[in-house]
Amino acid sequence: MARRGVLKINGKRLDTPAFIPVATLASVRGLDGRDLKEVGVQAVIANTYHLHMKPGDELVRDMGGLHRFMSFDGIIFTDSGGFQAFSLGFGMEHGVGKIADNIFLENLKTEGFGNSESRKWAFVDDGGVTFHDPLYSRKSRLTPEKSMKIQSNLGSDVIFAFDECTSPLSDYEYTRKAMERTHRWALRCLEAYDKKQKIFGIVQGGEYRDLRLESAGFISSLPFDGFGIGGSLGKSKRDMLNILEWVIPVLDRDKPVHLLGIGGIEDIFESVERGIDTFDCVTPTRWARRGVVFISPRSGGNRENKFRIHIKRSDFKKDSRGIDQWCDCMVCQDYSKAYLRHLFKANELTFFRLASYHNLRFIMKLMEEIRESIESGTFSELKKRWIES
Repeated sequence: MARRGVLKINGKRLDTPAFIPVATLASVRGLDGRDLKEVGVQAVIANTYHLHMKPGDELVRDMGGLHRFMSFDGIIFTDSGGFQAFSLGFGMEHGVGKIADNIFLENLKTEGFGNSESRKWAFVDDGGVTFHDPLYSRKSRLTPEKSMKIQSNLGSDVIFAFDECTSPLSDYEYTRKAMERTHRWALRCLEAYDKKQKIFGIVQGGEYRDLRLESAGFISSLPFDGFGIGGSLGKSKRDMLNILEWVIPVLDRDKPVHLLGIGGIEDIFESVERGIDTFDCVTPTRWARRGVVFISPRSGGNRENKFRIHIKRSDFKKDSRGIDQWCDCMVCQDYSKAYLRHLFKANELTFFRLASYHNLRFIMKLMEEIRESIESGTFSELKKRWIES
């Protein structure tokens, strides 16, 4: 199912399969527009909810929209704010992400999880989502129409319909209600969105096959420009892959498919193989800020260490080599692991930029090789070299 494509939107180009870095507050943390261009980034995804709260979508509109505001001339996606309904709601209450691994679930059996409404900052009803977010010291509310208006003000190229992202711990009945709510909201978004933008509908249904198939069929029947696969992706990576195998064949294959919030190296290979065109994830820059940098199989990267090392390791204290032999970024060419370790240990801000620069270029170079391998018919061989090395 792996495929090579090109998205052309508003005179801009995105080669797929593509990794799309997260620019939550109109910034990919630690990097500026020149850095993004140097590492090969063609598109970013910004956050509707957070930009609405700070600095305000109307201010961004008055400043000429996100492209001018953040000085980025590539394609800009904006999410709908639906993920925050989960992350500040059940995600916070349950203490879980989009995938709940087996160790986490075992701990739940013995320790349980809180269910106090006071632990949540987001509350969902049929009309929309109400946020009581102490980070911004005020209450706010998102509805499908409000989400569409905010994204229009932001001036992004690609927007997502407002949805309810469910928890891996949500039961079948709640997941069905959330899916049906998402479908009703999708219809409202199609009525309200700015027709100058491209809009993607989001497939929900959690880990349940019949719900995923129902949602894929419904969303695919609507006049969306593309599709996102969102919500809970189950209790394991195998569940996530099952969901992709159920959903993607149902969707209109003339339109792009985006996997929301996933971006590990192994995940990229497995998802591309099943037909995913674009991804977004905070992983490259978030791990960089924690001192974690990506390495390829040539430098010892594998599925066991998740293709990454921590720069604070004592054996790097006198290591004069760059981070990775395969990566062509300026960090790997110009700086030693010893120097980067020193910067991290000294809490120097320079480290956060250099590590973020490396991690993002690493992913961009990997995507370039994946696209080339699809064109040449050698994707399976490339995947084997990386994942089975």
